[in-house]
Amino acid sequence: MNKILSIGAVVVLLLFNACEKELNQVPFSQATTETFYAIPNDFIQGTNAIYSNLRTYPDRLLNLSETRSDNLYAISDGGVRDWEGINDFYKNLSTNPYIEEAWATNYNGIYKANVLLGQIEKNGSIITDEVLKKRLEAEAKFLRAFFYFDLVRIFGKVPIIDKVVTANEALAIPRSAVADVYKLIESDLQFAVDNLPPVYTIAADRGRATSYAARGILALVYMTKSGPTYDIEGPGLASNEWGKAYTLLNKIVVDNKYAFVSNYADIFSYSNENNPEVIFDVQYNTGSNPVTGATFPWLLAPDNWFTSLGKPVQGGLTIRPISNSLLSAYPANDTRKAFSIQNGYTGTGGVVETRSFFKKYIDLTKVPSSRVDWPINYIVLRYTDVLMLRAECVLNGGGGDVATEVIAPINQIRARAGLTVPLVTLTIPQLMEQRRLEFAGEGLRWHDLVRSGLVTTVIPAWDAADDIENKMEPFTKDFVIYPIPYNQINLKKDLYTQNKGYN
Repeated sequence: MNKILSIGAVVVLLLFNACEKELNQVPFSQATTETFYAIPNDFIQGTNAIYSNLRTYPDRLLNLSETRSDNLYAISDGGVRDWEGINDFYKNLSTNPYIEEAWATNYNGIYKANVLLGQIEKNGSIITDEVLKKRLEAEAKFLRAFFYFDLVRIFGKVPIIDKVVTANEALAIPRSAVADVYKLIESDLQFAVDNLPPVYTIAADRGRATSYAARGILALVYMTKSGPTYDIEGPGLASNEWGKAYTLLNKIVVDNKYAFVSNYADIFSYSNENNPEVIFDVQYNTGSNPVTGATFPWLLAPDNWFTSLGKPVQGGLTIRPISNSLLSAYPANDTRKAFSIQNGYTGTGGVVETRSFFKKYIDLTKVPSSRVDWPINYIVLRYTDVLMLRAECVLNGGGGDVATEVIAPINQIRARAGLTVPLVTLTIPQLMEQRRLEFAGEGLRWHDLVRSGLVTTVIPAWDAADDIENKMEPFTKDFVIYPIPYNQINLKKDLYTQNKGYN
């Protein structure tokens, strides 16, 4: 994929992909947008620029979903860290850099999508290949929807900006109702479903969104909408669209373009990227200048562990410990636990660390010299997720068969993890626990709890059992979403009202 770095007034397009799979790269100035789109390839480069805003998406999931959930007890032992307020449900999070990043990066991506879409409308006749033109429009709409969906899950109501506007015009755009934001998301994703190719035959195009990726994300949108409202203006609208989601997910399964990888570790192997599980991922190009590799692998691991092994300092600083709740949830012989979790270590100077942390994405033979240049992709949507999301739709009355589309695939997933005793029944809470074990460390847990309605019972129970240092604030339903960043609230008086429950 790609990343944009601002250097003064120049925006550099870093079109990055994984390892040797590079889309392209070209610099351009924002001031020359009108003249940039002169040949068909310029529109491809403009589309690639939108993908660049996915670079930090994995980090955001780990900071705002994994850390917020009951999977981590992220209490720092080395000074106040930005993740602590996320973990502890602080009310004064409006200046938290993780939250500011979520707003800024998503809207930057939306801006780039709007630029591309505006140029296709204005100058699209330059692209004589109508199939390519539709594909580029569909890619831009897929990504715009992706960014808006991320915003809705994090902030609830957000401003709808579906065309390029000036700074002054933006100051007159209020936050829109969540239902209205979803209308844009669904429209964009449906266009992507209808106009994106099912596969790309050129290796350099790996990492671009496909029609199957659009189906999967649209299904998750319907499922998220179908979640409870919690009496707040958050992502759940209790819309009961499980049937729509089921149809989309079932299409992915029955078309047989993806497959269940038999060995869990192989899904995340550095030498097995683009494996049959991968439906959509964020891809990185390493060894480039400027650097465009990944940063998420080390995010939850402490620096002292790396240095104790003779590896370069990464940036994880102190440990973000895994919660006792998650550690005790794994059955005996579950191979996912050993693969995903480091159970302590002996650090520099012989200091013994007994707490556990995630190592899921770390291959110690692949540690780069630069901590921002890890050579591993982040899987946004994988086939196992589709199977489990479809099972969730079935259990919520969206159609399908419990025996073949819930029990059978869940037992297949468990068998891959070394759990030989099959389940014979499954409830929504039990399914969410199976998802927890499968996707631990992948940043999905918080959104799963919110969508399923379990967050208001699971989090308080976890707090009571695991908060041994008494650091966490009492959970309220207002904390299903995050506060609007203060730097946005402060742009114009009364333009935005802060989300309830936050300072």
